Amino acid sequence: MAYQQLPTIKANVDRFDADVREKGSYAYTSEKVSARAANRRISDAIAEAYDFKGKTILDLGCGDGAYSLEFAQLGVRRVLGVDPAHAAIAAAQAAARDQGVDQVIQFEVGNIYDLDQYLKHGNFDCIILRGVLHHLPDPARAIAGMRGFDGTIIVLEPNGGNPVLKLLERFSRYHIEHEERSFVPGLIRSWLTAAGFDIDSSKVVNLVPFFCPDWMVPILQAVERPIEKLPLVREIVCGQSIIVAGRKAV
Repeated sequence: MAYQQLPTIKANVDRFDADVREKGSYAYTSEKVSARAANRRISDAIAEAYDFKGKTILDLGCGDGAYSLEFAQLGVRRVLGVDPAHAAIAAAQAAARDQGVDQVIQFEVGNIYDLDQYLKHGNFDCIILRGVLHHLPDPARAIAGMRGFDGTIIVLEPNGGNPVLKLLERFSRYHIEHEERSFVPGLIRSWLTAAGFDIDSSKVVNLVPFFCPDWMVPILQAVERPIEKLPLVREIVCGQSIIVAGRKAV
């Protein structure tokens, strides 16, 4: 399959670096009530999707490291977070030192389109792609570059089947500045299968938008889990999709 030869780093990397320099972190890892609630549900879904105890994790597109640091509570053996945003990586390294986990969770600047040094020798059991693909110039090509990986891939992405999200991508200043675009889960699954992976599980989760008013959060959380179980409804109203894939059996 041919892939577009687009630049491997988009202008939004500079925008994310600017966020860290201005605010100390990314907007969606902030202390805003809705962001905390959304992130908690997403983190729980990832923790439930895979047994991380004793595993080595490659966290691609780790950003400011806020999510990578959570793996310390899951008993991982090692985490390496990789991101092209220099200021974000510096913030992540400082946070790891401050929390005393820098021997287990480390960070470095890198490019998702140049993974040979990370994937050789079976260095990692699991690759995490949390909110990464929708920021890339060519997400299908990024997934194709993982073809030689023998472990588990966990993809967490905004749910491109959610019509509210599509409106935000078109009209929200934040979404426009950060070049946000979402994909329907079926498209992401097709990229993974084309790269030689089997889909182990695929579902949608989370009802709390990252930047919604505080008063909405408890109401949405009260109905979140029941709605996640409703066919069709959940495909439209839930905010994120989580897909777990592994190497196809020969």
